[in-house]
Amino acid sequence: MNRTLALLTASLLLAGCQSLATNPDGTPPVEDTAISPPPAQAKQYASFSEETLFALLSAELAGQRDRFDIALGNYVQQANATQDPGVAERAFRIAEYLGAEQAALDSSLIWSENAPDNIDAQRAVAIQLARAGRYDEAMGHMEKVLQGQGDTHFDFLALSAAETDPDTRAGLLQSFDRLLQKYPDNGQLLFGKALLLHQDGRPEEALTLLENHPASEELIPPLLLRARLLQGLNRGDEAVPLLEKGIERFPEDKRLRLTYARQLVELQRLDDARSEFSGLVQQFPDDDDLRYSLALICLEAQDWDEAAVHLEELVARNAHVDAAHFNLGRLYEQRENTESALIEYALVGPGDDYLAAQVRQTEILFDSERAEEASRRLARARDSQPDYAIQLYLIESEALANRQRVDEAWQVVDQALQQFPGDTNLLYTRAMLAEKRGDLAGLERDLRTIIEREPDNATALNALGYTLADRTTRYEEAKVLIEKAHQLNPEDPATLDSLGWVHYRLGNLDEAERYLRAALAKFPDHEVAAHLGEVLWVRGKQQEARKVWTEALTDQPDSPILRATIKRLTGSEKL
Repeated sequence: MNRTLALLTASLLLAGCQSLATNPDGTPPVEDTAISPPPAQAKQYASFSEETLFALLSAELAGQRDRFDIALGNYVQQANATQDPGVAERAFRIAEYLGAEQAALDSSLIWSENAPDNIDAQRAVAIQLARAGRYDEAMGHMEKVLQGQGDTHFDFLALSAAETDPDTRAGLLQSFDRLLQKYPDNGQLLFGKALLLHQDGRPEEALTLLENHPASEELIPPLLLRARLLQGLNRGDEAVPLLEKGIERFPEDKRLRLTYARQLVELQRLDDARSEFSGLVQQFPDDDDLRYSLALICLEAQDWDEAAVHLEELVARNAHVDAAHFNLGRLYEQRENTESALIEYALVGPGDDYLAAQVRQTEILFDSERAEEASRRLARARDSQPDYAIQLYLIESEALANRQRVDEAWQVVDQALQQFPGDTNLLYTRAMLAEKRGDLAGLERDLRTIIEREPDNATALNALGYTLADRTTRYEEAKVLIEKAHQLNPEDPATLDSLGWVHYRLGNLDEAERYLRAALAKFPDHEVAAHLGEVLWVRGKQQEARKVWTEALTDQPDSPILRATIKRLTGSEKL
């Protein structure tokens, strides 16, 4: 290749670099920092071999045709062959854009080695090394960025190490400490170390580190982390003046003001929170997340009129539409305008609020003695949204069962099982309804079907074991089932209650009392209280039994199991 042709090729190559940065299909451009040197450096490209120039030109043409795989392959190959920092940077940018982690690491290493004074190169390789778990090397390159007075990413290094083993985190902490000895007033370093301590489960140390260094108040991220740490340590009230001080210093920072507003909500200072969110909405009128938060605060404060304004505005702006309709339904229920509530709930489409809206519609209609209409609506919903059909059947069944229409509820679930045979949730629900109907054989059949398919289903094991212990004399069989459920889920209060109850049935009163006390401590439920009180009564601890029952009746005065237990043991429903 003669010199004229080489320079012409270099010119075409430079033009190609420009074209790769803009894609006809509108995809995000690769950052155009690549091999575009000033014209005075054109001779540098003329010194490339014909093979290199052809490969790079081919890469640029491939990029124009959306064949970024070819572009990346050629650039990585030539970065290795030439060790040219411009080519290596171009390879890195394309690899980063494509998410090609190994190519990004390899090309960033070449770039940083051949451009040791380039802060961007050192930062890039530090991040890639951290992603690869090579934290010591990453810290070395990040120190070069620090020396060059560039913005560092020590926070990224800390966060990327969160899921690593303790030894790796300990080693990274030592690296932070080493750098902090050299740069004790560097806020970015302090923030990175505090993040690492927080990720390591040491929030008190992280907070102390930030509080003891004034440099941490000069940057926004450390301020936000301090507020988060205080909240996690149940010291949220201390975060408020800290955030207020930060807002005075950085009045336009959205993150600080949003964190402050949310902290006010946590502290139930709803009027202050509403004022702060109102200011944020005025400052950022296109942020519908802020508008939605403001609407929720107004609902919490029972300011129905203002809440309605914000929710209706969200619908008009086509933002958070389903959530807005759902909360408008809640609002109209509070205003006792059930017809408007039904309209709003019916407008909620598939998504996070869909099933909750269906529940509220169903409850309103059942309470209004419009059960048939509720059933028709749910049937239409099952037809239009088949992915939710099982849950919709369960909503109807539960509404019926809660109103003591157990046979009808059972029929709904039985119908659902004809459409979805073997579904675990439907089988379990039918089993519970069978127990209410006195059909213990049906209950056992459905629960054993679940257990055969899912031997480690602790809920089914416990339900069957408890029923056998409570309603039959098959105590040893019940104990085996419950103990397996307990092994699978040792902290579950329902299983602890069952375990205590089966020990009571077997006459093991010490064990019964121990398990039932543990169950009641975890879950102060009226049925657990009835069981514990009975065991205490039988053991001669009548005064303590009465105390347990009295406390439970305070929370649930109409509990049938409590009343029945008290009457059976004392001869009177009154204590």
